[in-house]
Amino acid sequence: MNNDPMEDLFEKFEGQWDIHEPDENHYDRFLAKQARKRSRSRRWYGLSIAASVLLLVGFFTFFNDNLRIGSEKSELQFASKQTRETDSIFTAMIKIELEKVKEKKSPLNEKIVADALVQMEKLDKDYEKIKQELIKNGESKQIIHAMIRNLKIRIAFLEDVLLHIENNEKLNDTTHENTI
Repeated sequence: MNNDPMEDLFEKFEGQWDIHEPDENHYDRFLAKQARKRSRSRRWYGLSIAASVLLLVGFFTFFNDNLRIGSEKSELQFASKQTRETDSIFTAMIKIELEKVKEKKSPLNEKIVADALVQMEKLDKDYEKIKQELIKNGESKQIIHAMIRNLKIRIAFLEDVLLHIENNEKLNDTTHENTI
């Protein structure tokens, strides 16, 4: 006589098991219910992405407005709301990228960071000239395109600098690994 606990358990519950088979349409109803759930989640997925983008734009606008000093705000006060928002979003992004570059400053990357800051000063001066043209001549397609192009160039430049710094660090790490 084996005293197996599992056998005892099955004997104890003999005749109490639910052996009822589901209806023949059960599987079809289950698939239809799953399809409804998926379609609802897809709707919410699109709405959540739109809400996230809207939240980020609001954050950058608020973040940038709080960081600006009074003279910079007054320069674009007469510009359209869309121009001010574009300027504020791009400026916030540039500040974030510039901080990332400054954080990467090390003896290994010091020259790269210093050269990047010099180049950024040149791009900032060009942007100030564009702003003066905007004040002097008002909004025109050419001035707005020049403004946006300058902002995009500065962001792309900072991203390239960060990539160059990371590659430089990886190269340095790889060189040290090979010599050990």
